[in-house]
Amino acid sequence: MILTRLLPASVVGLILFFLAFPIVVVAIVSFSEATYLTFPPPAFGLRWYKAYFSSEDWLKPTWVSLWVAAAVVVLATFLGTLAALGVSRLSRPMRILATGLILSPLIVPGIVVAIGIYYAYSRYGLVGTPIAMVLAHTCLAVPFVVTSVTASLAGLDPRLEQASLSLGATPGATFWQVTLPLIRPGVLVGALFAFITSFDELIVALFISGTGAVTLPRRMWDDLRFQIDPTIAAVSTLTIVLTAVLMGCAHFLRKRNQA
Repeated sequence: MILTRLLPASVVGLILFFLAFPIVVVAIVSFSEATYLTFPPPAFGLRWYKAYFSSEDWLKPTWVSLWVAAAVVVLATFLGTLAALGVSRLSRPMRILATGLILSPLIVPGIVVAIGIYYAYSRYGLVGTPIAMVLAHTCLAVPFVVTSVTASLAGLDPRLEQASLSLGATPGATFWQVTLPLIRPGVLVGALFAFITSFDELIVALFISGTGAVTLPRRMWDDLRFQIDPTIAAVSTLTIVLTAVLMGCAHFLRKRNQA
């Protein structure tokens, strides 16, 4: 009896340890005082965090990633919400087709999407510009917004919108006063996922960032290729913490939406 209870818990514990151990190692190394990546660290300190916050080479890509992600949140949330509303009103065959097309960036391998975006943008001279990063990341983020908002719309009673329209409200007023407040948690979750998608994206950035729109993941990639500076451990830890906080917020909003 005891064995049957402990075995599943032990297996789950081993799986979690296997998944979390690399993250824990990176977090520990980020506090190392050594001049190279070593585990366990010979001494602990904040040397590499200070190096990150005092280095223009690291801070500039960070700000690029933050403002690109912020722009992506606005565009992807707006377009994704409208797309989800439109798709929800289609007939079932058309809804399946439209959903498949919208979710195609998630289905197609990332390298294929990156190559297609590169050839499309290079024709118009957009490669290496921030606007290219915003547009490309918006394409990747919209499916997450559509998925989240569609889930919220599935629990929306259409009679509420019909009642609002029958009482004389315009379609716009019905959306702002009835539909949007009810699906707001799904919209916010989609916005959080859009931010994470843009901030952490690397493959497309490798193709189109050039030298004028270097994002933080691209800067981390270059650092790993050309020099192994322990600063990257500090940057990785900060990125993990930010992503974990945003994922926690998304989980909280999703639970709130289901309540």
